Amino acid sequence: MRRRRTVPNEKGREGLYLWRKDRTCENDSLTKAVELEKEAVFGRLEEPLIVAPHLEARRGNSHHGKMPAVIFPGKVSDQFSGGTAMEVVYPRCSGLDVHKRFVVASLSIIEQGQRRKELRQFSTMANELLVLKEWLYWKPIFHLLEGDFEVVLVNAQHMKAVPGRKTDVKDAEWITDLLQHGLLKASFIPSSEQQAVRDLTRTRMRLTQERTRLINRIQKVLEDANIKLSSVVSDIMGMTGQAILMALVAGQEDPEYLSHLARGSLVKKEDQLQAALQGKLFPHHRIVLEELLPLIASLDRSMARFDREVAERLRRFDALMARIDAVTGLSRRSIEVLFGELGWDMSRFPDAAHAASWVGICPGQHETGGKQLSGRTRQGNRWAKTVLIQAAHAAGHTQTYLGEQYRRISARRGSKKAAMAVGHSILVIFYHMVKTGEPYHEKGADYFTNVTKEKIQRRLVRQLERLGNTVILQPKAETTLARALPTS
Repeated sequence: MRRRRTVPNEKGREGLYLWRKDRTCENDSLTKAVELEKEAVFGRLEEPLIVAPHLEARRGNSHHGKMPAVIFPGKVSDQFSGGTAMEVVYPRCSGLDVHKRFVVASLSIIEQGQRRKELRQFSTMANELLVLKEWLYWKPIFHLLEGDFEVVLVNAQHMKAVPGRKTDVKDAEWITDLLQHGLLKASFIPSSEQQAVRDLTRTRMRLTQERTRLINRIQKVLEDANIKLSSVVSDIMGMTGQAILMALVAGQEDPEYLSHLARGSLVKKEDQLQAALQGKLFPHHRIVLEELLPLIASLDRSMARFDREVAERLRRFDALMARIDAVTGLSRRSIEVLFGELGWDMSRFPDAAHAASWVGICPGQHETGGKQLSGRTRQGNRWAKTVLIQAAHAAGHTQTYLGEQYRRISARRGSKKAAMAVGHSILVIFYHMVKTGEPYHEKGADYFTNVTKEKIQRRLVRQLERLGNTVILQPKAETTLARALPTS
């Protein structure tokens, strides 16, 4: 049930309010009605916002479906006495709600205690926004305004407006209100130099993934022809694999002739190659291989060009990258990706834990009522996370500190959690090496054993005593000395 009434405010204007019955509460809640506005409103005067203190938590943080927050212009009424005026951090600011075909802009200026707000909608055509190319997202808007204004890019999930009042105009107004009172947290925006490296490394990763898909298609064609080349050759795009594939495309099907194309260590496996190449390649198989092989060669040339360009842009960090390359699991390409995603200025992150949280390679936090509900990791930066997970799996095959850490966690909690934990360790190492410039110190695979030596001894002694034995521990050096002494 709803009742409507108009109440004159202190300046003689009429403000529209609604009484609405909330079934979850014993008393009715007073909420401000949504003021109907046209697509463009200019010159509207308002006073600084005052928020009712007991409803202040309703600024997008509630999970219980309560009534919207009450935000009143001017002084607060008697019913909400005790409200305090929020501090204005930015007296002149604007909020942009960016869409593909238009942008809704809200301008808010506070002068002499009065706020003037203007709302306007712009098309994304070049005649209205000066420079817009291809499709519109936040990047063109950001680059266009970056030189003349202090532009803040904000995550949309961090500024959800009051539910039930979702319009483009309201979104732009809400962005402006939050920004003006310092309630928005700026997202991490890399420098133009880092953005260039990031675009190059991301495109190279896409090309690498596409190359892998094409190689898998070639393997599928060979399997369909009953040619088991991948059973003998680990990399079918190596020297031996490419030579055999080119011969197959040229029409050569003699297994003995094809096996003689082996190079390097595969020369010793000519008999196995001859058995694996006894298949039947049909004409349509040759057509598919003839089209896929040039595509892979073209991707190899493109990736080599990206390698040269990225290396040129990061040349001044060659000494630092050479030191980081000593970290188990990391390669030159993976280091370049981390430089493109996190940058080379670690002062952007207060500590290594913040960097790990930004990447999304640390346990999540979801606690309520004193109970830990979930520790699922956040999405984070998937490009950096992918590189770190790959490095962790590679480190798991080595006899190093990180390899031993991977094997210990994998035995108890599985390989995926082990890769996440080791990837976190690699990121922490990367953070400190970039920030301090110190070299990497390998602790060795026996580090965990040496640290917990006494604990391991006590555990083993208890197990032997449970079996009915009396255990006396004697250091190895004393035992050797005792054997050397003559017996009487």
